Amino acid sequence: MRSSDILIVDDEVGIRELLSEILQDEGYTVALAENAEVARQLRNQTRPALVLLDIWMPDCDGVTLLKEWAKAGQLNMPVVMMSGHASIDTAVEATRIGAFDFLEKPIALQKLLTTVQRAMKYADMQGNQALNLDRLGKSPVVHELKRALERVVPVKSPILLTGEPGVGFELVARFFHQANTPWVTPNKPEQLADAPLELLQKANNGVLYLPDIGSQPRRAQQGLLFLLSKLERYNVRLVCSCSRPLQELLVDPACDNRLLTALSSVIVPIPSLREHADDIVELAQQLLAELIDNKQVPAHRLTTAALNALRQYDWPGNLEQLRSIIKSLALTADSDDIDAPEVNKVLAQFRQEKPPEESGFDFNLPLRELREQLERRYFEYHIGLENGNMSRVAQKVGLERTHLYRKLKQLGVKFSRRGVED
Repeated sequence: MRSSDILIVDDEVGIRELLSEILQDEGYTVALAENAEVARQLRNQTRPALVLLDIWMPDCDGVTLLKEWAKAGQLNMPVVMMSGHASIDTAVEATRIGAFDFLEKPIALQKLLTTVQRAMKYADMQGNQALNLDRLGKSPVVHELKRALERVVPVKSPILLTGEPGVGFELVARFFHQANTPWVTPNKPEQLADAPLELLQKANNGVLYLPDIGSQPRRAQQGLLFLLSKLERYNVRLVCSCSRPLQELLVDPACDNRLLTALSSVIVPIPSLREHADDIVELAQQLLAELIDNKQVPAHRLTTAALNALRQYDWPGNLEQLRSIIKSLALTADSDDIDAPEVNKVLAQFRQEKPPEESGFDFNLPLRELREQLERRYFEYHIGLENGNMSRVAQKVGLERTHLYRKLKQLGVKFSRRGVED
């Protein structure tokens, strides 16, 4: 069955037909339900963008149906309640459960159309946001993240997203983006340093997203401080992300504490993938399907054993690492099915699985030399894992960056100066 724009649920045939005629004349596709049972079926079959729901019906009242949808996680479309003799308390209860609005019968034509237009606009915005967050998963941890984001949507202050590298910062940042408004992010730090006003002008009435501010050079930080004073003038929502621990930034002389203070009014932590590991199986299948649909990889299928192997890994690189490994598996698979041995072979490259006696260390060395050898291998491993991004390496190994650089020089470990600035 094709999708509908609006589902009308009312036990009075005259009201259903009248509302349907009005809304179809406005160009909407309409589905009709005479009771809660039919409404349940049509909600699943047609996936409406909006539901007009009568409160008083013979088999099940509208508030009970609204509660049912909310409890089952199916209240992902605006619902406008309708009634000719509902009390204020009933309307308040419906709003508390999650109803978008309330229409009192008889419904005035202009009031109906205005409410429907507002609800459909809201549905478009929520649809984009829900789609983005679904790409992080559907576990209770992600639902709690969504609730936290919904609480700060009305707040006009800048938003600071914190978390480990690869957790999906931009997916979360797009939760704040409304359809048909600008979405701007600088291509390189120089834009933030040299042309902050130009970024604001481009983002006028939209969202300016600044990734990884913990690794921005000093001049870019100064440009960001300038931006903060102009946000209201351009009606720009500023969303920043940071993959370095804030306590580390506070003691880093390369970071401007004034900037951290200004950005710390609204902080939203993003969970690591291992904190919602129940999502890994579905995310892996979703990522593979997207890569196949976009013609980036040939068609393949992950076996149950392969999915279990993915589920058991810790994912230090989080969602970005999962996507990278799924793509690698799909590009190198020599059969339609990707099985556990292929997964384990790829994951073994990121694990220290050999016991010490098989790892190439010479246990006849003096303890100091053996320790240096072990430390050298340890840091080289993490530098390779993070592709030379020294900010991420510092976070992973638990060292402040200047201490890390000093340690690497002592050990004779080479690292890219470009990686230091990333």
